[in-house]
Amino acid sequence: MTVESGNYHFHYLTNAGVCYFTLAEKGYPKKLAYQYLEELKREFTTLYHNEIESVARPYAFIKFDKFIQKTRKLYLDTRTQRNMSKLNSELNEVQSIMTKNIQEVLGQGEKLENVTRMSSTLSYESRKYQKNAKALSRQALIKKYMPFAIIGGVIFVVLFFRWLFY
Repeated sequence: MTVESGNYHFHYLTNAGVCYFTLAEKGYPKKLAYQYLEELKREFTTLYHNEIESVARPYAFIKFDKFIQKTRKLYLDTRTQRNMSKLNSELNEVQSIMTKNIQEVLGQGEKLENVTRMSSTLSYESRKYQKNAKALSRQALIKKYMPFAIIGGVIFVVLFFRWLFY
């Protein structure tokens, strides 16, 4: 977690009842600050994990200050080779994740094209089905009413000729 205060940031981690925090200028990379805290946490846990619960005095771990100061010097200059390589490894990791995400999005784009193509085919087939359904409906009507129409037509022709000749 990071808390901003003017031109400074407080970065902190908590683990097993211990809070690790540092104060850095606003421009200091957060990744390096958290790597610093992680390194402190890892070393402190390695050295003192059994003693944490049984501490009776506030400065029981004053010997750890030597490690803090040594590690602080390593992280003080953000342009050192060590810190740059840590940042570059983080950037490479982010780049690989982004590349993977882009590839997944492109794969989804191909799937979307397939869905679009199948949707167009389905739309075409449904119009074709609708035309065939109308034609079948027309044929059914013709089959149903054609005998009545023929009989009616014959009766009409007979009556017409009868009226015409009589």
